[in-house]
Amino acid sequence: MPAQPAHGPAADATGTAGTVSADAGTAGTVSADAGVHSRRHVRALRGATTVDEDTSSQVTERTQELLKAMLARNGVEHVDIISVVFTATDDVHSMFPATAARAIGFGDVPLLCARELDIVGAQPLCIRVMMHVETTRDQLHHVYLEGARGLRDDLPE
Repeated sequence: MPAQPAHGPAADATGTAGTVSADAGTAGTVSADAGVHSRRHVRALRGATTVDEDTSSQVTERTQELLKAMLARNGVEHVDIISVVFTATDDVHSMFPATAARAIGFGDVPLLCARELDIVGAQPLCIRVMMHVETTRDQLHHVYLEGARGLRDDLPE
C-alpha cells in the first residue's frame, strides 16, 4: 500500500474516505469521520497529594489513593499507562512513591522518582505525579487531593 501523506484523505479498510494524522503522539489510526476522535494520543495526566507526616504508611496510602483516583476519573486502563514520574518535596524521605505504586500493580510500568524544587512558600510534604497515557480522550481531568487541592485552583473539581 502506498504511503499516505502526513495529513489528508486516506481510505480505511472499507474504502471510506477518512483522515490520517502523523502528529507527534498520535497512533495514526484512520477515522471515517474527522469529528470522531478514534485516534490514540499520548497525553500527560497530572496529580498531586500531600501527607500529614512523612511516614511510609502515609506515603503509601496517599500515593495509592492518588493513582487510583487518576485512573478512575479518566477511565484509564493499566495497558494505557506508558510511564509515571513522581516528585516529592525535600521533606519526604521515608520512601519512594514508586514503591507504593508497584504494590498496586505498577511493577511493569516505567516509574521514576525525583526531588521537587525547594521553592520558598511551596506546599510542604507534597507528592506530585505526571502519568503518561495513551488515550482517545481530548481532555483529561487532573486530580489534586488533600493539601494539594489548592495547587491548581484553576481546574474544575
